[in-house]
Amino acid sequence: MKVLVVGGGGREHALAWKVAQSPRVAKVFVAPGNAGTAADPDLTNVPIVDIATLVAFAKREAVALTIVGPEGPLAAGIVDVFTAAGLRIFGPTQAAARLESSKDFAKAFMARHGIPTAAYGTFTEAAAAHAFVTSRGAPIVVKADGLAAGKGVVVAMREEDAHAAIDAMLPAGGAGSGGARVVIEEFLDGEEASFIVMADGASALALASSQDHKRLGDGDSGPNTGGMGAYSPAPVVTPTVHARIIREVIAPAIAGMAAEGMPYIGFLYAGVMIDDHGAPRVLEFNCRLGDPETQPILTRLTSDFTVLVDHALAGTLDRVEAEWDRRAALTVVLAAAGYPDAPRRGAAIEGLDRITAAAHPNVTVFHAGTQAADGRIEVSGGRVLGVTALGDTLRQAQRAAYGAVADIHFDGMQYRTDIGYRALKARA
Repeated sequence: MKVLVVGGGGREHALAWKVAQSPRVAKVFVAPGNAGTAADPDLTNVPIVDIATLVAFAKREAVALTIVGPEGPLAAGIVDVFTAAGLRIFGPTQAAARLESSKDFAKAFMARHGIPTAAYGTFTEAAAAHAFVTSRGAPIVVKADGLAAGKGVVVAMREEDAHAAIDAMLPAGGAGSGGARVVIEEFLDGEEASFIVMADGASALALASSQDHKRLGDGDSGPNTGGMGAYSPAPVVTPTVHARIIREVIAPAIAGMAAEGMPYIGFLYAGVMIDDHGAPRVLEFNCRLGDPETQPILTRLTSDFTVLVDHALAGTLDRVEAEWDRRAALTVVLAAAGYPDAPRRGAAIEGLDRITAAAHPNVTVFHAGTQAADGRIEVSGGRVLGVTALGDTLRQAQRAAYGAVADIHFDGMQYRTDIGYRALKARA
């Protein structure tokens, strides 16, 4: 069969790479893709981003299955349009995607269904938002209500930082499409984990646990980003914590969406803060796979991914289990100079030819913000590459990933040197 993967980042490169491994798949299209997917002989880039044009393409090419990577097309209703055209597509409807596209909706939904989360307030007037911060003090979290490419969140350790965030988000501009409303939440302490499931409208299949590194700098310093690295599994998600997240977060979320007339079919990502007692509270819901969590998770997946998607679309996820490589996987993100505020594009990327199976076994480089130009591969976005490695231990995966990072260079390249530090510290 033919499969279409929608998106052009590292998550979509990993999705297409995994789908192409299925013996059931004859061809994989990636729309629009990047320089990495263009260079893969098993993948074919399609320079289309418009939903109506994608529908026409899928019909013309007799695409049997479409998998949506990023949140933007989901929030724009791509699943509704494809479904109305009689095309199979995996992802939540526009209504269900509001769990990510509106933080205010998500917080109110969690309150209605008893899902543990931080106390919050929603504001459209700056004066009221400032007053709320003054009354609560710091630390406190300020979020743009809508989609902001993973960067519309400010964890303010000082009141003045929270006030500055409000001023940046509520006027025109400042945080993407989420600038008209802010959600202000209490600060939650603990260890964060990414808990991602596939949902079929009634049941869920948990994927391997993972942990993202949102801050730009080592030791979780600097501004929030879309993610500077990730690893899987995450030791903080013990079997007991796993069971609690399913029982207290995932099950009521899926049941609640169904009860409200929006059956949830697709990937559901719960960013959870886990306290010292193992109690999870939801920081955010996302309506798609995480990026960069997708890269280590799918690197560990040994099941045929397309079979799992088929079960999700058929409503039979309760009849299947995913199988995993027992090894750990770790991804280091290489970011452009100026990221996250003003990424500098156009730098030539050197050293990719050195990342071979012989020189760097068990390493895969997933492209994100890359493009081919003038016979070279160059930086075209904020997060540029995701260097991903498998290892018998997390330490070995870390060493392998950073060994490959050392062979890659572009002007202004930024990356963290401590991806996986929380898990390694816990095991020390």
